[in-house]
Amino acid sequence: MLGQLETGTHEHAVRRLAESYRAIPADAPVRLAKKTSNLFRARAASQAPGLDVSGLGGVIEVDVQARTADVQGMCTYEHLVDATLPHGLAPLVVPQLKTITLGGAVTGLGIESTSFRNGLPHESVLEMDILTGSGEIVTARPEGEHADLFHGFPNSYGTLGYATRLRIALEPVEPFVALRHLRFHDVDSLVEALGAISETGEHAGVAVDYLDGVVFSATECYLTLGTKTAEPGPVSDYTGQQIYYRSIQHDSPLPKVDRLTIHDYLWRWDTDWFWCSRAFGAQDPRLRRLWPRRYRRSSFYWKLIALDHRYSIADRIEARKGQPPRERVVQDIEVPLARTAEFVHWFLREIPIEPIWLCPVRSEGSWPLYPLRAGETYVNVGFWSSVPRAPDAPDGAANRLIEEKVTSLDGHKSLYSDAYYDQAQFWRLYGGDTYAELKRRYDPDSRLLDLYSKAVQRK
Repeated sequence: MLGQLETGTHEHAVRRLAESYRAIPADAPVRLAKKTSNLFRARAASQAPGLDVSGLGGVIEVDVQARTADVQGMCTYEHLVDATLPHGLAPLVVPQLKTITLGGAVTGLGIESTSFRNGLPHESVLEMDILTGSGEIVTARPEGEHADLFHGFPNSYGTLGYATRLRIALEPVEPFVALRHLRFHDVDSLVEALGAISETGEHAGVAVDYLDGVVFSATECYLTLGTKTAEPGPVSDYTGQQIYYRSIQHDSPLPKVDRLTIHDYLWRWDTDWFWCSRAFGAQDPRLRRLWPRRYRRSSFYWKLIALDHRYSIADRIEARKGQPPRERVVQDIEVPLARTAEFVHWFLREIPIEPIWLCPVRSEGSWPLYPLRAGETYVNVGFWSSVPRAPDAPDGAANRLIEEKVTSLDGHKSLYSDAYYDQAQFWRLYGGDTYAELKRRYDPDSRLLDLYSKAVQRK
């Protein structure tokens, strides 16, 4: 076992967290006292003190033999990966952005290109310590006294409690990832290939360890197949002038090949926040040369987004052009594989956003607050931009259309961004009866917001 924190450090941080919870007035909202967030939904301002999580951002220990890591709830995946890669190990699923925390990915979900074989990040959790709404710290495992909380914690977004420690499984990785970018000229063919590769774990006789895709248009879309390899050789660098998602594009009927270190592969999307850095001009070659490398990362773009929210910069720019404010459409949804092509065709017709990201996922567990059918392949579709807002359109018009379409296709959407469901529909989709029972047991005095209030009403 390789210790990362000094003895007693974690316990002291947990005590400080519990004390800060007790210090919050009973009628005041409970929030984490942290400067960063990976949520896009707005929330009401609060003058109440937040939970002190300042000492909960570390790796407690890495057990190389058991292939596990004990990690504090506010530890970022960037920090965790730095601790595990030197031992040839990585979390089973590493979400795309460096500042996503372990606790955040479990209570708020996450996904990446290993999800077709490893599910979602919470499915690699072996046990976790949770500060519940009652102020008690319990250890939740798949079986035992608090198994209900273990299975109900994913997608609860801090409304049942906060993870202080998580023990997760790790898997072996190789120093490099060999990439094959396959071009398709229609969405249906791409989805068919995505399903076959998800099922077999190989393509053209070569193992596929990582799998995702990008749709630039109805006639230009790609799957990227990654294979672990120890073979030495030259690698690409997309942290400088070259942009990763542009490297995917090509006209050849043959796959385009590439290689990255495992570290750069895991963070390939972070440098340009997928493709969203273009909104800040970071992809303009002239500006990119002047943009410091240390600021080409998602955490800095979040700061720019925060400034926009505070001062309505984007809306002011649109007003100067004589245009109305734009509607933010920042969402990740999952639909069954068999309905994916239908959704993508509809989206490309109705919502003027491109590119969009595709990532297959297969869950094997029972997670009542995000009930994907066990053993069935779903496809995550990610789209992150804004669309013109018609003057007479209701608030969130495009987002409401997307919600209706996803529901009609037997899908779900993540709750990290704006949501518009009515209460009855929301609880049908997100485990209402189970959630109510968990709330009664672990937050009997309703110290924490309920999930609908937090995700939809944005209190």
